[in-house]
Amino acid sequence: MYIEHFGLKILPFENVPDPLFFFDQGDHARVHNRIKESLKAGRGLMIVTGPIGSGKTTLSQMIKSEFSRDIKLIWMAVPPENSGDLFLFIAQELGLKPATSEKIFVIRDIKESLLKLNSEGSKCLLIIDESHLMSDDTINGIRLLNNLEEGSTKLIQILLLGQEELTKIINKPEMEPFKQRIATLEIIGKMNAERSRQYISHRIHVAGGDPSIFADTGWEALDLAFGSQGIPRLINSLCDKSLNGAFERGKTAVDVYDVYEAAQGMGLSKEIFHYIVALKSSERNKQATFDRENVSKKEHETLNKEPVHSFSNKSDETNKKIQEDTGQPVRKIFRTSFLESEIAQRILKKPILLFFISAAVLILSVFFYCERSGSTDLISCLFKLIGF
Repeated sequence: MYIEHFGLKILPFENVPDPLFFFDQGDHARVHNRIKESLKAGRGLMIVTGPIGSGKTTLSQMIKSEFSRDIKLIWMAVPPENSGDLFLFIAQELGLKPATSEKIFVIRDIKESLLKLNSEGSKCLLIIDESHLMSDDTINGIRLLNNLEEGSTKLIQILLLGQEELTKIINKPEMEPFKQRIATLEIIGKMNAERSRQYISHRIHVAGGDPSIFADTGWEALDLAFGSQGIPRLINSLCDKSLNGAFERGKTAVDVYDVYEAAQGMGLSKEIFHYIVALKSSERNKQATFDRENVSKKEHETLNKEPVHSFSNKSDETNKKIQEDTGQPVRKIFRTSFLESEIAQRILKKPILLFFISAAVLILSVFFYCERSGSTDLISCLFKLIGF
């Protein structure tokens, strides 16, 4: 595994509800505090909803670890099919052996046991996970349990954890009697990019590592993968796969390419792909700018370079005198003289060319004249042409 490779003590992104990794910030901190306050105040029915994988079960494990010594805890991973099974389960957890399964008698035995706990200064907390799966009959059983009181004291406190569908269920018109008995209703939402970064950093610190195991491009890729829809379970999965991929490639930090490969199998790669394209385009533009600057620098150096063949033998005193006479730097004068010389040479090229053309025409004319006049040699031909 990648634990030693990245300097970690334990795996940071396991999808198990471990209170050690509880992220006590944002919605999680707010809901955590509200539930603790409700438990201390002795409120009856508490509900926490949120999307799948948002950390509700980890929250409940955190509550268990904080209150297990002070209360009698009854934990249900899934809700029972009906209220009868609910009552029998609670009775058994309280150490009771009901003589009958009739609800009315089981509820009576449960109340007597709860009164005994209360007289001993203890409380009872029932936690039901996946509560969005409850039947209407089970919900009605929860309502009956919530009615167990001694004066103003609730004999049993109930914490329901469920997905967002639970909110729709309790908002049904027929659920109004149940809804009115809810003391605390909290929602854990999805995390934005900043909160997701804090969550990832938190888990890395708890695992004994440093956030630098993700390179800057790796962090950007994680932001793009979730946007404002960060969910702990998905974040854990993507980070774990990214770290494993970087480890297999022998990298010291997770970059955008590691996150992209991990995200492909999770349907989260689209925005990361666009980011990679933008990165490559930016790199090309930087390289082009660098090349242009190098060419410009070389041209500048060439222009500033003194022409050695014309001026290298001049003494410093001569240079100084020229500068005093002209009021201009010697280098500037030399450059100007050189340019003027080049222009003069271009101007002289045309007359010279015309001279050679004229000479060629004259020679050809003499040649043709001598051919027509029948002269035997060039000298006699020239004498005849001149008129001697």
